[in-house]
Amino acid sequence: MKISGVDIRPGNIIEYEKGIWKVAKIQHTQPGKGGAYMQVEMKNLQDGRKTNVRFRSADTVEKVRLDTQDYQFLYEDGEMLVFMDQDTYEQINLPSDLLGDARPFLQDGMQVQLELWEEKPISVQLPQQIEAEIVEADAVVKGQTASSSYKPAVLDNGVRIMVPPHIGSGTRIIVDVYEQTYVGKAS
Repeated sequence: MKISGVDIRPGNIIEYEKGIWKVAKIQHTQPGKGGAYMQVEMKNLQDGRKTNVRFRSADTVEKVRLDTQDYQFLYEDGEMLVFMDQDTYEQINLPSDLLGDARPFLQDGMQVQLELWEEKPISVQLPQQIEAEIVEADAVVKGQTASSSYKPAVLDNGVRIMVPPHIGSGTRIIVDVYEQTYVGKAS
């Protein structure tokens, strides 16, 4: 399936220069002169190379269709992560770097989707949003307005994110795993 260069999102698997690449980060830029473009940081899923590429809206890339299979995360064994097939109870070991920046959000027993290309696991998809607890939050600076100001906070998995001023330590929140941003308070 062909998609426009500006429709690329983190987590997408695309075909680029005869390789299979996973999009790690994107930055949409609109310079004062010239057309807008998407700066895309991606990692080759076959050999681990990383690259930065600029895609304009006129550029198209092939979004790769991968087979997906449900697995459950069991435990970490050194640099390897152990997953279990939900149907056959077969276990598979995968390197932890397959998760990239989402690695700290992986929790014991979490249901994940392994993406397979030619029957070989090349990517692990975590749920888009997870629940986490704030363990440390900076104090609110007096005079800041609630609408636009955020303060740094540390989650129970060690990741630093920005949260609204009313969120304090011990609060359970919903976090976007791939953007690493605050979504809302957990109910």
